[in-house]
Amino acid sequence: MNIIQKPDLYHGFNKNKDFFEGWYFKIVDKNNLYKFAFIPGISLGRTPYEHHSFIQIVDGFNIKYNYLKFNKDEFKFNNNDFKIGIKSNVFALDNIILNLKYDNKSIKGKLKFKNIVKWKDSFINPGSMGFYNYLSFMECYSQVCVLNGDIVGQLEIDNKLIDFSGGKIYIEKNWGKSFPKSWIWIQSNSFRNKDVSITCSLATIPFPIKDFRGFLIGLTIGKTFLSFTTINKSKLELKYIGKDIELVVSRGDLRLTLKTYTKKNDFILCMGPKNGDMIPLVNETLNGRVDVILENTKNNKVLFKDIGYSTGVEYGGDLINIIY
Repeated sequence: MNIIQKPDLYHGFNKNKDFFEGWYFKIVDKNNLYKFAFIPGISLGRTPYEHHSFIQIVDGFNIKYNYLKFNKDEFKFNNNDFKIGIKSNVFALDNIILNLKYDNKSIKGKLKFKNIVKWKDSFINPGSMGFYNYLSFMECYSQVCVLNGDIVGQLEIDNKLIDFSGGKIYIEKNWGKSFPKSWIWIQSNSFRNKDVSITCSLATIPFPIKDFRGFLIGLTIGKTFLSFTTINKSKLELKYIGKDIELVVSRGDLRLTLKTYTKKNDFILCMGPKNGDMIPLVNETLNGRVDVILENTKNNKVLFKDIGYSTGVEYGGDLINIIY
């Protein structure tokens, strides 16, 4: 099996240093009240002493963050059908099982994911990152594993039973050596229409000749999937409005506008990879909002307009590199 054709799977089985890999599971209940990101992964730093596995917990309800560190050997994987485990916690594309205890807190239970929507790809362009997966010198690779899906199940959080049934799941991952020089990430699938989702990643990509701005944006509206990416030669404009952004991307007769709304105190500093080591690097909130407008520029018709809540917004690095 060619691992390049299966970007959801674990890529670090032959790595021994300067490598990280992490999966991002974002869950939101149907009332947009309880929202979490669980980030299981592995960090292989420059020395064996630094090697470890981890589960990061981003709690959007309490605006709290925890980094749970585990022995490297407690990380297990199944690459026949994606599944990873860290101690007694299991993560797959169709379910998670949690048994977490930390700082006098606990999260345990099982959630099932149904009606999963995947990023449409091909042999030439596997996964959301496309043919860039074939380039062996990239510092960081990414994959949108699940654009949208429905949750069934409950979690017991600090001895309180929270029902996530009817809520939303989103899954992505990153792997490689280090996060990009700079990046912006926006994601929501908590719209009035349950079949709508948006994910957007922009980054300054190190390249042998010259760094470049790469991006991938995926929008689902019902059974329609639209992608605006560097690969399909979409055109993108970006500007800051205070701490928020307005992004306009176009391809053919389609124009997509995203505008974020966030609060400074909602952001949490999270860990991210640098040469395989995990360091404070990522500013993230799960409490943002994104306004989405899709237009046909040929006839000036608005094709879709809605607001996404429980929006994940993330910044990192020297953001001036993304604008210019």
